[in-house]
Amino acid sequence: MAIVGARYCEPEERVLTVRKTSHFSPGDGFAAYDHRTGGLAFRADTYGRGHGGGASSPGELALLGPAGEPLLTVRRRRPSLHGRWEGFLGARADGQKPLFSARRPSILGGAAAGAVVELLSSSSSSPSAPELLRVDGSFARRCCRVVAAPREEGEKAKLVAEIKRKVDEGTRVVMGRDVFVLKVSPGFDAAFAMGIVLVLDKIAGDEPGADDARADVLDAKIW
Repeated sequence: MAIVGARYCEPEERVLTVRKTSHFSPGDGFAAYDHRTGGLAFRADTYGRGHGGGASSPGELALLGPAGEPLLTVRRRRPSLHGRWEGFLGARADGQKPLFSARRPSILGGAAAGAVVELLSSSSSSPSAPELLRVDGSFARRCCRVVAAPREEGEKAKLVAEIKRKVDEGTRVVMGRDVFVLKVSPGFDAAFAMGIVLVLDKIAGDEPGADDARADVLDAKIW
């Protein structure tokens, strides 16, 4: 399911540790590290060009590769009652058509209501890419699943990515929301999965009480 590019699709499950990085600066930043190698896989920020290859306009977020190459640009679509966001391949240019859009499933949907992601026709580099994805669960609580809707009658929905709380391997304590795990299913585009993370962070925001994860400690799996 190559959406951003085939090089981001691996035959085995890919696990990324994602850290929210911008606490004392004006941008919204993320850094994602490969669980196997420990190396930087993706990073994201809201800074303009000239500040490390980030987004080109205020309010945009740029997903970058480890060398700073632009992979995706996301921005809010205005006006939009559903809080709709759009994603563009690479560094967005004027007049460029979006690759995907994402929104809350309902105008009344809160942080725990998930999201709907639509891959726009003729935008993907792969004809087998799903046209519609559903995010179930709460991103604000770092507990949600991304599911690809069936494309044809008789097909079943398929899990393509999952976001979970990260557990400290030594203490078995659930870490805060600023560090979490993104699991990408075999064959799915990891760069696109990170693009969904960027949009979910904006759609969901911070849900009150999301750090109360005592129940998660008992069942959490270490990554």
